[in-house]
Amino acid sequence: MTALQWFIFFLVVQLIHGLGTWKLYEKAGRKSWEAFIPVYNSIVLMKIINRPTWWTALLLVPIVNLIMFIVVWVETLRSFGKNSTKDTILGVVTLGFYIYYVNYFQNVAYNRDRSLVAATKTGDTIGSLLYAIIVATLVHTYVMQPFNIPTSSLEKSLLVGDFLFVSKFHYGARTPSTAVALPMVHDSLMVVKGKSYLSKPQLPSFRFPGLQKIEHNDIVCFNWPADTVYQFFDTSRRHIDKPKDKRSNYVKRCVGLPGDNLSIKNGDVYINNKKLILPERAKPQYSYTLLTDGSAFDENYIVREIGITDGVYPTENTNEYIIAALTDEGAAKLKSNPAVKTLTKRIAPLPTEIDRGLFPHNQKWSMDNYGPIYIPQAHKIVALNKENLTLYRRLITVYEGNKLEEKGGKIYINDKEATNYTFQQDYYWMMGDNRHRSEDSRYWGFVPMDHVVGKPVFIWWSIDPNLPWSKAIDKIRWDRLFCTVGGDGQPVSYFKYFLIALVLWFGFDFYRNKKKKATS
Repeated sequence: MTALQWFIFFLVVQLIHGLGTWKLYEKAGRKSWEAFIPVYNSIVLMKIINRPTWWTALLLVPIVNLIMFIVVWVETLRSFGKNSTKDTILGVVTLGFYIYYVNYFQNVAYNRDRSLVAATKTGDTIGSLLYAIIVATLVHTYVMQPFNIPTSSLEKSLLVGDFLFVSKFHYGARTPSTAVALPMVHDSLMVVKGKSYLSKPQLPSFRFPGLQKIEHNDIVCFNWPADTVYQFFDTSRRHIDKPKDKRSNYVKRCVGLPGDNLSIKNGDVYINNKKLILPERAKPQYSYTLLTDGSAFDENYIVREIGITDGVYPTENTNEYIIAALTDEGAAKLKSNPAVKTLTKRIAPLPTEIDRGLFPHNQKWSMDNYGPIYIPQAHKIVALNKENLTLYRRLITVYEGNKLEEKGGKIYINDKEATNYTFQQDYYWMMGDNRHRSEDSRYWGFVPMDHVVGKPVFIWWSIDPNLPWSKAIDKIRWDRLFCTVGGDGQPVSYFKYFLIALVLWFGFDFYRNKKKKATS
């Protein structure tokens, strides 16, 4: 939906509101025309229903406003004596159009000094539930969102089974672009597996100022730009084009910033020809070929001892194994095993043919020897030519909404010949630490800033998915509870300090209540 289309839609909503409430405005001692003036009519309505003026702001917040509409419908009915359970249900199930019936066909009186407490138990329950959902939706959308790590692409830094809090305000909270969606649900419903949103209308979206910018090595949560999957891990392989803010949530490490020239040489990332130094907490992993000397070799013991996540797999060759993911520290420890003859990192060389699976799908690059590429920066001009157009085509057309054509060996953007292009937003390069088991920017390209969701800051819960709940003590990763995601040094659990603070609070609360009873 364009800005003009959205403005027209907004005016239509105001007209619907005015036609359905102007008589009620008059009965409340206001002018009928006040029901038709955008925004001002909401301010007046808040006075009529005896609610604070700042509620008007909530009516303008996407997703939250869907809940606020229900609250305002019910509050409007109560202000004119419609307090029964039947009135409440009719107001909700008719999407507010029951107010039309009251406005035109009911002889109601305005109750200026009505009680703000619900007259029925049903009304009180509905009201309390809606208020709780509004607060939770505001926090979820603009402050902090829970998130689960489903894959091993950031193993060692983040583990499968980690549950995170992702900060929306560190990089600036992003307003939703999907106007109609269930609150606090991402792209699908848990039970019926259906969509939790309507693809249209789409709103213009913007980002609030953030506390910081994305830096090299930051772990970032973002909407997967290439997302066409119906549901994450959907085995039916159904595909669907989703709105920007409903695409699957990914968590990767940012290795390339806007304006960087990035390349990968023998598995190592280079930024502007300098090797990117990873933080201490990052544990990059690669696959290895292991050859034993023919003596007894316990695969399961090695997996447990070295801490290999993806396991050891025998090949067709005698005494040879493939290790799916191994850190440098793990490789050094494994080499010291007497049964190990050789251990070789499996680095993919530059191929002789184009690897169609790697972005931009027309280069003779490999996952370990890649680039160089330039990562676009907002308001910077990039020369366009036949060689680099495949790198930036999706950015120009899909992410920035331009028409791009090639005719007679020339490039045309919005029907004008173009030899260069000025990018409208920043782009980033995201990769997983599990380098040979990560679907990342090497496969689908750049991440636009408007796809960035937030910064993972805190692990509040962590379980080992490979252990049953019958072993609950071992299944819970106690050393990861209440760990920060970023920071220097090794992660430290603050769970014991949380328990101490909890005990002190309950002790203080017990003492305070006991003292109150003694003095009463």
